[in-house]
Amino acid sequence: MSESSMGEMTLEEARAIAEAVLGQARARAMPPMAVAVLDGRGVTRCLLSEDGSSLIRPQIATAKAWSALAMSRSTRALAKLAEAQPALISGLVSISDGRMVPAAGGVLVAGGDGKVKGAVGVTGDVSDTDEECALAALDELGLSQPG
Repeated sequence: MSESSMGEMTLEEARAIAEAVLGQARARAMPPMAVAVLDGRGVTRCLLSEDGSSLIRPQIATAKAWSALAMSRSTRALAKLAEAQPALISGLVSISDGRMVPAAGGVLVAGGDGKVKGAVGVTGDVSDTDEECALAALDELGLSQPG
């Protein structure tokens, strides 16, 4: 994958991430999935929903990616925060007009410089395996999470 300028995510990179996520899901024989890739500004760069995925899956995938970007952490970390501070998460869900999703499956994507380029959100199976697909896809493409 080529590095894009100024930490932005190219359409080519977003498509590669989304296709790699779906490849990981097929290798694990998971149910039909949806994957959303957002750039660092929160703009949807790629959104794929497999045949047979349920009606709301694209919105869930987008919300997971958006949540990771909004809070600068994985949605797994948000889920842990929700357990420890439910009032905080409730407030965040409210002020984000319901876009905040504290469930694993949303991860940040870093460029070669370690800075956030965007995020990927995955849904279709249980949240843990959604996240596994996202992380395996990033690893497959030589990408990482920041930090």
